[in-house]
Amino acid sequence: MHDIDKGTLRRRQVAARTAMPDSIRNESGRLIRDHVLEMPQVTSAGTIAAYYSVGTEPDTRGLIFALWKRGSYVVLPVLLPDGDLDWASYEGPESLAPGPRGVLQPVEPVRGTGTVARADVVLVPALAVDVRGRRLGRGGGSYDRALARVGPQVPTIALLYDSELLPSVPAEEHDQAVRAVARPKQGITWLPV
Repeated sequence: MHDIDKGTLRRRQVAARTAMPDSIRNESGRLIRDHVLEMPQVTSAGTIAAYYSVGTEPDTRGLIFALWKRGSYVVLPVLLPDGDLDWASYEGPESLAPGPRGVLQPVEPVRGTGTVARADVVLVPALAVDVRGRRLGRGGGSYDRALARVGPQVPTIALLYDSELLPSVPAEEHDQAVRAVARPKQGITWLPV
């Protein structure tokens, strides 16, 4: 695994997700939602930075709705032209509209790129994470920039399918690690970041 480059691993992970039956994806989203909702760090969080899943990503729609319904302040990313992420509040499913790359994003006023630094928990998309917390994203660098703003005590949690916690993921200097992963069968795994 050490000799594989990011592009090759990214293609492999995307292909595996594409081959996964919808029933497995849907059940995985429900299980991840339940694991995350039970986390003490999430239960006590005032502000949660999350993301609205797209395509074959583990589904976050039910999780975001449940967090919002129980009174958490949920902020979702708004992709900026330079690839950075601004953040705006989620005010229910009707508060979203299509944005760049087909991603649904909030129509509420943006709060600034530093908003993620004030979150109590940050939920992060990933194609894979390794046992040291190194994350493989889609390759745009948006989340690496956002995670660089998050303090070391804030739980940053990547949502993955069961097979996506790997022994090693290729990483570069600018890549930001996550502190935990949430998977359908294994639940929450804290990583030695």
